[in-house]
Amino acid sequence: MSDPDPARPLALLPEVEARRVLGARNLHFRLLAPPFPALGGGTLRVLRVAERGAYTEIVAGYERYERLESPERRSPGRGSPG
Repeated sequence: MSDPDPARPLALLPEVEARRVLGARNLHFRLLAPPFPALGGGTLRVLRVAERGAYTEIVAGYERYERLESPERRSPGRGSPG
């Protein structure tokens, strides 16, 4: 596939579709994640695409995140002995 059409923005496209549009380019992929333990949910979407010389960088993130409770934050009645 040739270069993507500049009129077609890649932001917010599902990551799989953006990779298809970008074709055979050398890609570097970064996953944006919250600063706490979490599970991503929903569709993985492109947040930013940037040309970085010999490669194209994709930054992506999930539509939502579910915070994971760390063992030290659990109260005694919620699964930890005590």
